Amino acid sequence: MKNGSRILGWVSVLVAALFLLNVTPCFGGDKKLEQQVRETIKLFKEKDPGLKKFFKSAQGYAVFPTVGKGGFGLGVARGKGLVYERGRRVGMVKLTQVTIGAQLGGQTYSEVVFLENKTTMDSFKTGNFALSAQASATAAAAGASTNAKYKLGVAVFTVAKGGLMYEASVGGQKFKFIPRDK
Repeated sequence: MKNGSRILGWVSVLVAALFLLNVTPCFGGDKKLEQQVRETIKLFKEKDPGLKKFFKSAQGYAVFPTVGKGGFGLGVARGKGLVYERGRRVGMVKLTQVTIGAQLGGQTYSEVVFLENKTTMDSFKTGNFALSAQASATAAAAGASTNAKYKLGVAVFTVAKGGLMYEASVGGQKFKFIPRDK
């Protein structure tokens, strides 16, 4: 039972750290995030060259270089990224995800959320946008984008970075948009 308590303790610490990870937008001064976003876009295009059409045709997209996720029954994920509209950076975004169900472990991944049209983009920019549990992400790999389609104006792609997570859970992602001029 001691091992179970230890695991629970470490996972609790990880979940608490993810909750406390609060990013502060600092446009113009966050060159590291800008570089990470450029590298992440390049990585996604290399993993699946078909994603170039999503980057080109989408009204907008949010790029998260690293999303950290951990869970033990209750799971939490957090990340920060930049938002682009028609290829021009318009803001920063914070991602928060809470899941409940059978889950154990921790992982990191990169994520790109494509926004198909002006209506979806405008909704995203209201400041509080959420993806329901029914929205599913596609793992970016050669050819994965060929059959990928927008669902309710959104398409999500991910690339695993590290960690190990067993998960059979339900939850959704929430996005907090911060305009560039703030």
